[in-house]
Amino acid sequence: MSSIWPVLHYDDTRGALRFLVDVFGFHEILAVADEDGDIVHAEVGWPGGGCMVFGSTKHTDSVHGAMKPGGSAVYVISGDVDAVYERVVHAGNATVVQAPNNTQFGSGVQTYAFTAADPEGNLWTFGTYQGTTQRL
Repeated sequence: MSSIWPVLHYDDTRGALRFLVDVFGFHEILAVADEDGDIVHAEVGWPGGGCMVFGSTKHTDSVHGAMKPGGSAVYVISGDVDAVYERVVHAGNATVVQAPNNTQFGSGVQTYAFTAADPEGNLWTFGTYQGTTQRL
C-alpha cells in the first residue's frame, strides 16, 4: 500500500492546526511541540481518507527547512462540498477565492468545487472530482 501526503509549512502552526480542524474539517492525528511549545510536526486526516503533514517555518534545519508559508495548493476530494464551504463562510477567517461552481478540471471531467485560502495564503480546493477511473 502506498499513499501521498502533502507537506506544508506555517508561521503559526497552532493556528494552522485549529484552522484545518475547526474550519476545513480535518481531524488531528498527531501534533509534536518543541521546547517552546510550538508545533514542529503535525499530521491531520481527512474524513474520507488521506492525510497531510505540516511543520513550522521556524525550524530551518530539515530538508523542508527552506519552505515558505502560503506557497502551496492542495486538492481535497469531498462528498459534501457545500458543507465544507458553509464551514469556511461561517468561520470568517478564510478567504473564498472561488465560490462553489460546476467546472471542468484539466482532465475534462466535470466537477463541483470551490477554493479557499487559509490564513497564511495556501490555496485549498474542495471538489467532487476523484481522478480518472484508471489507477496504477
